[in-house]
Amino acid sequence: MYYIFFTGTAGSGKTTLVKEFQQYLLDLEMDTAVINMDPAVERVPYTPDFDVRDYVDAIEVMERYGLGPNSSLVVSIDLLLTKATDIKREIGDIEANYVLVDTPGQVELFAYRDTGRLFSSLLVGESKSVNVFLLDSYLAREARSYVSLLLLSSSVRFKLGMPQINVLSKVDLLNQRELHQLLEWGEGEGLVDSLGVIDDYSYELVKTLIESLERPPIPLSANKRDGFDELYAEVQRIVASGEDFATEENNSRL
Repeated sequence: MYYIFFTGTAGSGKTTLVKEFQQYLLDLEMDTAVINMDPAVERVPYTPDFDVRDYVDAIEVMERYGLGPNSSLVVSIDLLLTKATDIKREIGDIEANYVLVDTPGQVELFAYRDTGRLFSSLLVGESKSVNVFLLDSYLAREARSYVSLLLLSSSVRFKLGMPQINVLSKVDLLNQRELHQLLEWGEGEGLVDSLGVIDDYSYELVKTLIESLERPPIPLSANKRDGFDELYAEVQRIVASGEDFATEENNSRL
């Protein structure tokens, strides 16, 4: 059982991608489950196999303790950790090749706080996992925003301590010139020049950031399912050494 986390800034398209990528895997005859890790979401477009709202509701936490939306989410995740035994037991009943984890929009839970990492570890246990970080391509059109998103993705990877795939989400909202530019930046071409005048510290920081990237972000459109084959192949490379799961239908032919 492989866990695929989807993280990124609010509005980057995580929930839509989870929904469409689940259907993509089901079309490949892969057993797939979905976990909703957001205790503050009002509704989701899929049927979760495990939903943290069954244990903690951030809206109720906000009203009970007089907290704001962000604080209530942080407290909710903390409260979930106190129910670790029950949660682990319920997750243990899930049987699927892939478990997709839809995370909250407050990415600071995974970039800066221990609670996101601890709860992720609780979900995964001894299984293999990979994090898919969504860079909102509509925000990334501006060079400095692109660099900032790469820095944030690096922070999430460092904090979570699991393999990570960077993707450019919502590329269907871009024109061809904008998409071409982002693809060039992903290869490290022209990004420094596009930043304009920067100081020596920023230059060295961006240079190091570009050199540290293992692969350029994968351009994706959840609505059109563009880039899904590339994403699936990268997931398989990381968690399964490139091997596909054998479906029951495939096994019957062996």
